[in-house]
Amino acid sequence: MTRISLLRYSSNGIFRFVSFSAISPSASAFAIRYYSSFHCNIENVKCLDDALSLFRRMIRTQPLPSVVSFSKLLKTMVNMKHYSAVISLVRKMLKLNIPINNIILNIVINNYCLMHRSDCGFSMLAIYLKNGIPFDVVTFSTLLRGLFAENKIKDAVNLFKKLVREDICEPNEFMYSIVMNGLSKRGHTQKTFDLLRVMEQGSTKPDTYIYNIVIDALCKDRMLDAAFSLFEEMKQKGIPPNVVTYNSLIDGFCKLGRWEEVRTLFFEMVNLNIYPDVCTLTIVTDGLCKEGKVEDAEEVMRHMIGKGVEPNVVTYNVIIDGYCLRGQMDRARRLFDSMIGKSIKPDIVSYNILINGYCKDNKLDETMHLFHEISRNGLRPDIFTYSIILKGLFDVGRTDFAQKFFVKMQSTGLKPNLCTNLILLRGYFQNGLVEKAMSLFHELEIQRENTDIELYNVVINGLCKNGSLDKAHAVFEKLSLIGLFPNVITYNTIINGFCLEGLLDESKNMLRKMEENGCSPNNGTYNVVLRGFLKFSKISEITTFLKEMNERGFSFDAATAKLLIHLLAENPSLLNMIPQFHSGNKK
Repeated sequence: MTRISLLRYSSNGIFRFVSFSAISPSASAFAIRYYSSFHCNIENVKCLDDALSLFRRMIRTQPLPSVVSFSKLLKTMVNMKHYSAVISLVRKMLKLNIPINNIILNIVINNYCLMHRSDCGFSMLAIYLKNGIPFDVVTFSTLLRGLFAENKIKDAVNLFKKLVREDICEPNEFMYSIVMNGLSKRGHTQKTFDLLRVMEQGSTKPDTYIYNIVIDALCKDRMLDAAFSLFEEMKQKGIPPNVVTYNSLIDGFCKLGRWEEVRTLFFEMVNLNIYPDVCTLTIVTDGLCKEGKVEDAEEVMRHMIGKGVEPNVVTYNVIIDGYCLRGQMDRARRLFDSMIGKSIKPDIVSYNILINGYCKDNKLDETMHLFHEISRNGLRPDIFTYSIILKGLFDVGRTDFAQKFFVKMQSTGLKPNLCTNLILLRGYFQNGLVEKAMSLFHELEIQRENTDIELYNVVINGLCKNGSLDKAHAVFEKLSLIGLFPNVITYNTIINGFCLEGLLDESKNMLRKMEENGCSPNNGTYNVVLRGFLKFSKISEITTFLKEMNERGFSFDAATAKLLIHLLAENPSLLNMIPQFHSGNKK
């Protein structure tokens, strides 16, 4: 005979241990079946209704299921993103005095952090204190991750310092990795590096994962020499690099076009039996494609396939995009088809890349064929798909079809974003539909959505190019009233508008106003003004302006040089200015 003790929850909210005798061959088997039955049910939870129904059964069951069962159910609900429901159930548990442990509290804190409510997560610490549950490293690691997710960098750093300084909780590798990841991904590379040095002095030593975070941060910040130096340092300390370490360094050197270092690292990792993975392959092919070496990228992919590294859809997308950027659509389509032939299913990015290539090549029949193929292959066109095609339609002047296509996009439930609205505005303006463009612009102003300076730049440029300089200037003057600040593109656009109309004094005044408002003119600004002087043969102004341009270290662009050559043919005396100008540039 065996006696079993179980924690029973009574209707008056009192917990007590009850014992009973078991005559069965194995009383312990009963207990195991009792507790495991809820685990099996939790595995079958597929939706919120399933979870709520199981919870109601659990709190009515006598004896009460274990805390482990409750925590497993709550974790399942968090993974299903039913965050509000999790909070509701935990409140119910507290009200019924159902036992809560640190695992459940950590789940709730994580739940709040995923909702971007780390403040509510901190409020749970009071329950730890009230129930005498000690804080652990998971609790504070979760809160730190939540603060970083909400971009509360200062709060996260202060919390980490407090934990260490007041010996509340000794950080482990996991906590260090959260803080270092949080800092590095938000551009605080030096702080990430400094924390590595602090960690090296403590009892918790950095491992390969920690070094990878810092090396990757340095590489992304283009501090390749520092990254490589740290790489050599970790090897000297006996901390072995892995494929992630090499991928970060290879990615950094690829982006700077330092192919000799890429080659050295590639062979070094192979010699150490650290075999390149699909990520390595994608990094190298992406780097080659960005330098226009698409055939080399495809050759690398074939070589890696021969070594047993299978490319994924991202690798194919990179090379397909490389061919599209070079206008080699036949090769791009061949690679797209070969990907399908190898049972690698294209994603919506694959289709968007090809559609963009066909649109730039003005091949709208192929574009629309691909567009209809998307839904046939079980995918949905996204806002980028529609935006790319809209631009292609406007570029060839098919404005009626573009407007119908936009209506079709809206009927699918997709909402235009800033990119889509800019395409519409540019399309209307470039096809002379000024009223249509301004109607959309005023509608966006009323909605106050996506109304940043780029939107106003497009409108000002469109009005200037359609001979409505007064309206463009009125929009420009309106910026200060709505709290937007013109940038160098805004000023260059309105200055160009003045120059096109021969209002050269106004263009010079705007140039001075630009500097007074703290917006520094660039090479483009000076070329715009100079082209205005050249166009209207203002010889004396050209001489003075060339001198000012020379003193600022600016030079001619192609459009300015063309006008200057044309003017020199008519007035060879201007040639005396050119050598002086160029010799000044060389100093």
